[in-house]
Amino acid sequence: MAKKKISPKKDSAKKTSIQNDSVLQKDIHRTILPIPDEQYVGLTTYDAKDPNTKYPPIKELRPPAGAPNVLIFLIDDAGFGSSSAFGGPCYTPTAEKLAENGLKYTKFHTTALCSPTRAALLSGRNHHSVGMGAITEMATSAPGNSSIRPKNKAPLAETLKLNGYSTAQFGKCHEVPAWQVTPMGPFQQWPTGSGFEHFYGFVGGEANQYYPGLYEGTTPVEPDKTPEEGYTLNDDLSKRVCTYIRQQKVLMPDKPFFVYYAPGATHAPHHVPREWSDKYKGKFDKGWDKLREEIFARQKKLGVIPKNAKLTDRPEEIPAWNDIDEKLKPVLAREMEIYAGFMEQTDHCMGKVVDTLEDLGILDDTLIFFIVGDNGASAEGTLHGCFNEMTTLNGIPGIETTEFLLSKINDFGTPKAYNHYAVGWAHALNTPYQWTKQVASHWGGTRNGLIVHWPKGIKSKGEMRTQFHHVIDVAKTILDIAGLPEPAIVNSIQQAPLEGVTMADSFDNPDAPETHTVQYFEMFGNRGLYLNGWTAVTKHSTPWIAGNLPPFDEDIWELYGPDDWTQSNNIVKQNPEKLKEMQRLWLIEATKYNCVPL
Repeated sequence: MAKKKISPKKDSAKKTSIQNDSVLQKDIHRTILPIPDEQYVGLTTYDAKDPNTKYPPIKELRPPAGAPNVLIFLIDDAGFGSSSAFGGPCYTPTAEKLAENGLKYTKFHTTALCSPTRAALLSGRNHHSVGMGAITEMATSAPGNSSIRPKNKAPLAETLKLNGYSTAQFGKCHEVPAWQVTPMGPFQQWPTGSGFEHFYGFVGGEANQYYPGLYEGTTPVEPDKTPEEGYTLNDDLSKRVCTYIRQQKVLMPDKPFFVYYAPGATHAPHHVPREWSDKYKGKFDKGWDKLREEIFARQKKLGVIPKNAKLTDRPEEIPAWNDIDEKLKPVLAREMEIYAGFMEQTDHCMGKVVDTLEDLGILDDTLIFFIVGDNGASAEGTLHGCFNEMTTLNGIPGIETTEFLLSKINDFGTPKAYNHYAVGWAHALNTPYQWTKQVASHWGGTRNGLIVHWPKGIKSKGEMRTQFHHVIDVAKTILDIAGLPEPAIVNSIQQAPLEGVTMADSFDNPDAPETHTVQYFEMFGNRGLYLNGWTAVTKHSTPWIAGNLPPFDEDIWELYGPDDWTQSNNIVKQNPEKLKEMQRLWLIEATKYNCVPL
């Protein structure tokens, strides 16, 4: 007798269907992007009413299960010693809050300049590898300095988007080749051509905080109100980010987002309403030398530098505060008050985004990278600072006399000004390190504070991490946490591997072995190499000093040992062979990543 056909129970069938869907998502081959369409295999029927007409359900692409939301905050031109989270004078409660519930990385590094750091961050590769040897306005046809991203080095946002993330960028974009910054494009290196589905911000190195030139996508737009009505770019960007996140979670609650929020702050011009800057009235009257000492003491108390760390000397190129003309000191102090208020306002606006995440109940499952600076504090404001930065950029800073600056003291930070602070303040905000932005040889140009916050995935709270890391490690870490492989092919082009390492090994293990053991540095001829704690460095140029530079072969190299946290004790005379080894390795790395010719 024929066996009776038994149909599975409905609940069992439903369970099997869910399991199969899960298996299908897990088995998606994600190394080829876009992920190829799934081919239908089945009977082709003529009439849709035919009972054999069956097709699989439409599936929206999603990242692997458990992939978190990702949010990157990137502050502009902020030194290691600027934020209160790292001992600085600028009150940053948002950074402090995230650090208390997350991790501080105290040996995290950038490239010493904005465009290169951003290109490295968003690609997971060294800046010369993606053609960004300097800012886009200084591009040449050399592969390492063309400002053109190679097609075999797809950006992180593109990889995440093609794996099912919602992607959006807000704020500064300084990675578009200068000749492509027009409403007519081409747009392949604009944010919307680099993997971001949404963009609101400006394209260039800096923006007027009261009257910015803005784009939505690739369309020029105007701010929705004037400074007289209370407009600042910081507020505008913050509101846009909050609105985007709320809309994304309402419309796509099961889809994670990648949001990159990089305001123009705290890059010059230092624009901020008086209610922020006036909080700091009188706090910098003792000058930058005293400020360095105060920051250094707080850093030791917080533990962001070792107890035995030494404060580096002020370079002779920067005047002592006691040598400054007494008539000028009130102007200089006001410059720093405005910067501090600008930093606090920036942190406050970022705090609104954190509040939005908390309100939506998704803060704990959002992987946040809070990067305090894309390079060291900026020494591009001359020894006395300036009321109008354009005088400096055009090589005529001398027209702003002491009398002129004094006459404008009440207008600094307002829409009437385009101000920058003095070099001495930049040096102080890079405490405890030597030098400043642009000087990639020394930690003052490249060591920036990083806070990582992800309570759902990181058990450790309020701890420090001292493993060496570089901005190229962020992309690798995000892919690692999201469960995504590096793509082998993107848009039919075979991809070069990422050049960073994951930081995730140290999330819950403060003693995790250091995996980023070698890193070259170069900017404007200032060169350095990190090797298992050792650093070999040479400074070729000084940001605020113009003129002819010496041949590279005449540059003087310095050598610092693994226990020298601040690069304060040059031991090159005792270790000539070690220096030769590191100079040779620097050249190998520089050649490997398109850094040469200098």
